[in-house]
Amino acid sequence: MDAINSGDTAWVLVSTALVMLMTPGLAFFYGGLVRRKNILGVLMQCFMALCVVTLQWVLAGYSLAFGKGSPFIGGLDWFFLHGVGAEPNADYAATIPHQAFMIFQMMFAVITPALIIGAFAERMKFSAYLVFLIAWSFLVYDPICHMVWAVGGMVRTWGALDFAGGTVVHINAGVAALVSALVLGKRYGISGLSTHNLPFSVLGAALLWFGWFGFNAGSALAAGGGLATSAFVATHVATAAAGLSWAIIEWIKSGKPTTLGVITGAVAGLVAITPAAGFVDVVGATAIGLLVSVFCFFAVSVIKAKFGYDDTLDAFGVHGIGGIWGALGTGLFATKAVNSAGADGLFYGNPAQLFIQLKAVLVTFVYSFIVTFIIMKVIDVVMGLRVTQEDETMGLDLTQHHERAYTILD
Repeated sequence: MDAINSGDTAWVLVSTALVMLMTPGLAFFYGGLVRRKNILGVLMQCFMALCVVTLQWVLAGYSLAFGKGSPFIGGLDWFFLHGVGAEPNADYAATIPHQAFMIFQMMFAVITPALIIGAFAERMKFSAYLVFLIAWSFLVYDPICHMVWAVGGMVRTWGALDFAGGTVVHINAGVAALVSALVLGKRYGISGLSTHNLPFSVLGAALLWFGWFGFNAGSALAAGGGLATSAFVATHVATAAAGLSWAIIEWIKSGKPTTLGVITGAVAGLVAITPAAGFVDVVGATAIGLLVSVFCFFAVSVIKAKFGYDDTLDAFGVHGIGGIWGALGTGLFATKAVNSAGADGLFYGNPAQLFIQLKAVLVTFVYSFIVTFIIMKVIDVVMGLRVTQEDETMGLDLTQHHERAYTILD
């Protein structure tokens, strides 16, 4: 117990609470962007992710993700948190209780499948969603998490850099979102966003921005040494740059910047800086933030229209594309001057790091795509994924939960 540092422990616990707040924040962000007859459906899906994945993580998820095992998946030594207590685990965080590290990582496991909701919003059965949530956590999140972050994980042994979840969280969820949109098909009688309460979405974006400081700076797993501070600054700068650049792009393209565009750009900036936050300086963070809006704007306005898939809230366009750019941007801008435990990127004399980052992106993309597709197809055959056309027209709030958020429905 002598190794435990009270300041580090306090910071990680506060960061855990901040990351937990991101899931309700995501609920507000997504909820304001759907039609009013579906807002409770989105809120319910996000909050149920907190409930279901928490228990999944305690039961076996944490052990499979971080326990000792093969290069692809952990074992069950920590089943139901057996052996995960107050003593630190030096493999992951030597100055905080092992249980503090576990619950910090739990919040990442919670929000990752919740991000996918944006792709299938307004048309998925709640019962099918629950089954998908459990299956995806076990079969996709836990193996990817193990490969990238666990001691002995395949991608980690390559030397890939992912400070807070660019591959584990955002590419993983973004690719799963694309698969979800392709398998479920388009919504009936609507295309694009049908925003019913933009102020809700602004509130959600603000909560995400706030909580993301725990997401990224908390991933330093220590309060001292300056790394948490550097990650905090990089996170904020990149997000501000991305929000501004999205507004400028809209201004040039359509003559007017929009509130929706600014908050979408800010979220894209948060996504892109996630893998890089603890490895890049302010110049790198600014470049990553400015450029992510270019890539994500192109994805949601051109690529989606060209291929015709119905990613309701642009989960792939923002999280998938933003995560890919963030991972590759880390390979460009990472510098040991910020984090001696990291690596230099291409612009600091190490072009091999960019290739390693690309391999990590490809492994995550392919694995998430294939396994998510299989999960979705099996659920569809066994119980059906989509609500009926009549239920979709009436709205998920009434048909799935027998309640309504407002007294007047569209």
